[in-house]
Amino acid sequence: MTIVLDGSSLTIEKLVAIARFGEKVELAPEALERIKVCRAMLEEKLAAREIMYGTNTGIGEFSEKVLSDEQVKEFQKYLIYNHAAGIGEPAPIEYVRGALASRINVHAHGNSGCRPEITLTLVEMLNKGVTPVVCQKGSVGASGDLAPMAQAMLLLMGEGEAFYQGERLPGRVAMERAGIPIPGLQARDGLAAINGSNLLTAMSAIHIYEMERFLKQAEIAAAMTIEALLGNLKPYHPKVHELRGFRGAIVSAANIRKVIAGSDLTTGKVKTKVQDAYSMRSTPQVIGAARDAVAYARSQVEIELNGVGDNPIWIPEEKLTLTGANFQGTPVSLPMDMAGAAITMVCVLSERRLNRLTNPALSQGLPDFLAHDPGFYSGLMLSQYTADMLIVEQRILSMPASIQSIPAAADQEDFVSMGMNTALKNAQILDNAYGVLGIEFMAAAQALDFRQFTPGRGTQKAREVIRRYVAHLDIDRPLYPDHNTMKELVKSGEILEEVEKEIGPLES
Repeated sequence: MTIVLDGSSLTIEKLVAIARFGEKVELAPEALERIKVCRAMLEEKLAAREIMYGTNTGIGEFSEKVLSDEQVKEFQKYLIYNHAAGIGEPAPIEYVRGALASRINVHAHGNSGCRPEITLTLVEMLNKGVTPVVCQKGSVGASGDLAPMAQAMLLLMGEGEAFYQGERLPGRVAMERAGIPIPGLQARDGLAAINGSNLLTAMSAIHIYEMERFLKQAEIAAAMTIEALLGNLKPYHPKVHELRGFRGAIVSAANIRKVIAGSDLTTGKVKTKVQDAYSMRSTPQVIGAARDAVAYARSQVEIELNGVGDNPIWIPEEKLTLTGANFQGTPVSLPMDMAGAAITMVCVLSERRLNRLTNPALSQGLPDFLAHDPGFYSGLMLSQYTADMLIVEQRILSMPASIQSIPAAADQEDFVSMGMNTALKNAQILDNAYGVLGIEFMAAAQALDFRQFTPGRGTQKAREVIRRYVAHLDIDRPLYPDHNTMKELVKSGEILEEVEKEIGPLES
């Protein structure tokens, strides 16, 4: 179903549908009217020679340079040229599509001052599958994602490069093949197309979507391990968490109970310890804290997706032009730094449960390293090494980027958000997280194979899905194919989807 971009109703789920799944978009008619009204006001002010930053002045350190009428016409082209200064490999297509959708939604407010043709061209690019080639690195996340967005907007002049129908093409060729007229740039158009933190926000929205799915899978993996280790289920009782009051922990405990429901552990048939180690009994508190951190990050990202990220900002009803710093990426980068650290924390907890599955001193009678002939076979001993390596990298990446400002532009831009660094490192944190959790899933399935009791319905379904892809380890074999398979399985979300089909949706 076509998603209408009106400036105020873009959710993370809608952005993912556009960016990843190719959902069509439409600019709301009232939004188009707002854009036209704002443009008319800007042109009136230009005709009156009112000084407006980035429109008839230079930018950054050159903001005091007033442009001639002739320079105003050409300035936007050179602005895009100069700012298309990134480096590195192309960003994934879904990130760039998300950035275009985010920028359209900013324009929809009618405060950006660009011509309607600019916004409508971005709509056509999304709908016809023309995605600019954009270097991943170069943005400092203030004055917006200038380098990547400028590289994207080269297409508005028939320049740059684009992906179209599986090919990497010159921008003009891609636009012509898709039947999209090239609008060119007039006063203000270029800066209005690039002056916001749209790429890092789109990336963050996609990461939030993945983090939320990851946390549900972390609860499934925890439930499997708790069953395999004959865990005491009292720590997951709803009263424990309601009395403290944190929503994330209440939800996490409920999800773990739901996955374990139907297990012999719930009936008292299986003898358990009086109290388990922290890595088991505090799982709801830890995953719950991560849930609360990610929920806060979601709220901030959705505000940004529906806000006006521009400088200057035009307010037609008051005939007012305001300069400010709504391009500043800190409101997104700070909570997303926390969200990335939360995912790392959940992975540390996962590895500690993995340790209890493989350590014969802690595993409640399971074979050493889950091997069939310990000493001759090493079982999953080395799987823990792999998880440990991934976690150390995650810990390094969990250092906040939002405190790493380096002044730029002759100190005119003397505090920047480094939000793109946050987004890039969160992508790697998530990639590692899939591997760490995949290894716990694999070990938990192996451990449950040794147990002689009926597991919970959710646990059993998760093990069934794992066994479609990775066989029980009866004799030692190279484990890297299993690790990579499990990583991709977690990334796909298939375990979550199948478990939810079996027991109903887990709480978000």
